[in-house]
Amino acid sequence: MTTSRRVMIVDDEPLARARLRRLLARESGFEVAGEHGDGRSALAAAVAERPDILLLDVQMPEMTGLEVAVALPRDDAPVVIFVTAHDEFALRAFEAHAVDYLLKPVDPDRLREALARARRWLGEGRGPDPRVASLVQDLPARGVQLERLPVRDGAKIRLMKVDEIEYLKADANYVKIHAAGRTFVVRDTLAGLEARLDARRFLRIHRSLLVRIDAIEEIEPGLQGDLLLVLRGGARLISGRSYRLKIRETLALDR
Repeated sequence: MTTSRRVMIVDDEPLARARLRRLLARESGFEVAGEHGDGRSALAAAVAERPDILLLDVQMPEMTGLEVAVALPRDDAPVVIFVTAHDEFALRAFEAHAVDYLLKPVDPDRLREALARARRWLGEGRGPDPRVASLVQDLPARGVQLERLPVRDGAKIRLMKVDEIEYLKADANYVKIHAAGRTFVVRDTLAGLEARLDARRFLRIHRSLLVRIDAIEEIEPGLQGDLLLVLRGGARLISGRSYRLKIRETLALDR
């Protein structure tokens, strides 16, 4: 018996969602796992409900499909099929990374092909698609960075604005995010999050520490060539000695 795959539809246009819903109803072995008209609610639902497949519109207000893809957890992400109107930037990016996408209005045969590829991928138990991960790694260079980060807050998923973050600390296979006196844990690497955060707003001060620049209140020289950074929330962080020059240059300490 074929396992039914759960498909989440994300598009800010009601007519586009309705079309995808009708087309999916014709395909055996797939069920709609929810519909969302904006990126923020879709991201929270994808993290909480873990659909097998995400039909993800690229152009949405406030939070685009590309930003949703950037913010999806890397270790348990659904198979992503992007849906887009004719957009040269999107098409070049998708084709460069061989990421599956559908052009609007979505053709039934193309949707069937994309779903079949997604089913094969899931059936082989191959985990998150490395092609999407490769695209996500490339997005910061194309000007797409995280503005919100999904974190678990009890039984809920909170979409934390990156400007709430004070600092991030690596902890084995996790990262602890410190914000407003609280600590949230996400399964990711510090390097992975750093690549998706705006380098103009976050600064690596240690191999295990990344700080939001605007959260820094004071800087004091340390005793062993390091620096002590005092944050507005009261945290006191010691830099790595090899990061001293980069910190001084970024914060213009020698001017």
